[in-house]
Amino acid sequence: MGKFVISKRKNGEFQFNLKAGNGQTILASEGYSTKAACENGVESVKKNASDDSKYERKESAGGKFHFNLKAGNNQVIGSSEMYESAAGMENGIESVKKNAPDATVEEEKE
Repeated sequence: MGKFVISKRKNGEFQFNLKAGNGQTILASEGYSTKAACENGVESVKKNASDDSKYERKESAGGKFHFNLKAGNNQVIGSSEMYESAAGMENGIESVKKNAPDATVEEEKE
């Protein structure tokens, strides 16, 4: 089962990572100015993760693949790592769909 891990960056911003059951990060957020805003981001991922139309599939100039998950307002709420292949990226998307809706939320220990 997946989990969201909320952490605080050195600059004081909050971020979350969605980790799969094996501990691998499958989605990372941008920085949020408050913890409450970060928690709202987590809820938005849970709500939007199962909707395939919310995934923006991209290919980098170097030929690697990655995706963004967007909210209803078209804001990016999470981004993936770089994948070597389109198939790897699709596996990443499926992992987010599977893990995000029921993922637990915890705070990283400082």
